[in-house]
Amino acid sequence: MAGNNNTTNTGAQDQTQNTNELIRIRREKLDELRTSGSDPFEITKYDQTHHSAEIKASFDELEGSSVSVAGRLMSKRVMGKASFCNVQDLEGTIQSYVARDSIGEDEYKQFKKLDIGDIVGIEGTVFKTKTGEISIHATKITLLTKSLQILPEKFHGLTNTDLRYRQRYVDLIINPEVKDTFIKRSKIISSIRKYLDSEGFMEVETPMLVSNAGGASARPFETHFNALDEDFKLRISLELPLKRLIVGGLERVYEIGRVFRNEGLDTRHNPEFTLMELYQAYTDYNGMMNLTENLYRHVALEVLGTTKISYGGVEMDLGLPFERITMVDAVKKYSGVDFNEIGDDDSAKAAAKEHHIEFEPHHTKGDILNLFFEEFAEEHLIQPTFVMDHPIEISPLTKKKPSNPAYVERFEFFMNGWEMANAYSELNDPIDQRERFKAQEALLALGDEEANRTDEDFMNALEIGMPPTGGIGFGIDRMCMLLTDSAAIRDVLLFPTMKSLPNEKG
Repeated sequence: MAGNNNTTNTGAQDQTQNTNELIRIRREKLDELRTSGSDPFEITKYDQTHHSAEIKASFDELEGSSVSVAGRLMSKRVMGKASFCNVQDLEGTIQSYVARDSIGEDEYKQFKKLDIGDIVGIEGTVFKTKTGEISIHATKITLLTKSLQILPEKFHGLTNTDLRYRQRYVDLIINPEVKDTFIKRSKIISSIRKYLDSEGFMEVETPMLVSNAGGASARPFETHFNALDEDFKLRISLELPLKRLIVGGLERVYEIGRVFRNEGLDTRHNPEFTLMELYQAYTDYNGMMNLTENLYRHVALEVLGTTKISYGGVEMDLGLPFERITMVDAVKKYSGVDFNEIGDDDSAKAAAKEHHIEFEPHHTKGDILNLFFEEFAEEHLIQPTFVMDHPIEISPLTKKKPSNPAYVERFEFFMNGWEMANAYSELNDPIDQRERFKAQEALLALGDEEANRTDEDFMNALEIGMPPTGGIGFGIDRMCMLLTDSAAIRDVLLFPTMKSLPNEKG
C-alpha cells in the first residue's frame, strides 16, 4: 500500500512539474512577442463582424464572404503548410483552415506557436470543407490575449465540483452546457420582466441595508455602518418596503433582487439568493394564483419553446391547469390525519407524537399542521400545485379567511416537491397587524431568531391606509433550476457562496 501511495504522490509531483514547465514556456513566448514589438496586451479592440452560430445558421448567404470572428483557441492541428483550429465564442465554436500561403510565412510561424486558451481574432472567407464542416479560410490571424495558464482538458466530475464553482470562468470555457444554463437564466429573468411590464407592473429598487429585517422568517446577517456608527442588517425579504409603495399609490410594483439569510448551505439553499416579489392593489391571493400560472407558462414557452419540462427525468406540464388544494386537505390526503377534527393544541400535539413529528413546547395546532404538511405532503407535490389556506400562526402578514379566522388567505406554489412561490392576500388591518407583531415579539423573547420584530414605520404606513392587495414572492433560483434541469442551486448561481481558502482570507 505504501508503495502505491508513493507512486501516486510521485505522479502528482510530476504532473505539477510538467504544468509549471508549460506555464514557464508560455511566459517565454510572451517575452518573445514583447521583444519583437508584438505585445498582445497592447491591443485595445477588435472588429468582430459575426459569431460562430450566426455564420453556421446563415451559411447560404455568407458562403464566400469575408468575416471576422474572435474567441478562445480550443484546439489546433498543425499539418505542415496547412492547419486547422477551433475557436470558441459566445455562441459556440467554429473551425478555421489556416494555410501558410494564405496568411504569410512569418504569420504562419507565429500561428504554430499559439497555445490552447489564447484569444485570437480570425479574418477570412466562409466555406465548407470536403467533410461538410462550415469553416473560415483564414487570411489573417491576430493574437488578442496570451493565455498564461493551462486550461484543463476536463473540468467536471465529483472530485472537481468545488473547483468548478470557485473558478466559474474556467467552467464556462470548458463546459458548453454550463454556459447554456446561464444564458437561459438570463433569458428567464428577462422574460419575467417582459411579462410583468406588459401587465402594467413597475420595477422598483428597495434598500439592502435595513435596521429591521422583516417580511420573512429567517435569521439575518448583520453589519456595522461606520458613518452612522450603527448596526444594520442585510434584508431577508423585499416585502415591507414594496407594500409601503402600494400605500403610496403605486398600484403594481415588483423587484428582482438579492436577499440574504444566515442559514445553511444545501442543494436548494444559498445564503444570498435572488427573490422576485410583486404586489398588486385591489386583488387577492386568487389573483396571484392566476398570475403565477400565466407567468410560468409564458416564461417556459418563451425560453424553452414548450410548457412541458423535464427535471431529473420527471416530466411536469405547465400547460395543464395547476392543482389547487388546501393545506388541511393535503395533510389529510397524504397522512390520513384530518385537522378539521382536531380541536385544540393538545390534540394536535398528541397526533404529532403518534406520527413521530417533533415539535416545540410553544407550538400550536397551526404550527403542527404545517409540520405534518412538510413531513407527509410536500414530497408528493410534483406537478404544479397551489397549496392554499395556511394556519394563522405561521402567516403573520396575511389576511384571515372571513369564513374561518384560524386560517389565512395564503398559498404556496409547489413543483417537484419544492416550494417555488409564496403568496398572500396581504394583511392591511393595522390593528390586527400590531397584534401579530406582538405574537412574533413573544416568540423572539423565547429564543426564536427567525421571528419578526415590530416595524413601526410599516405600522404607520398601514395606518395611512393600504388598499386590498395581493402579493407574492418567487424563488428565481429554484425556477432556473427546474427550467434548466440543474441538480443544485449552485449550478444556477454564477458565483455561489463558498468557504474561503486560506490564501483568500484577509
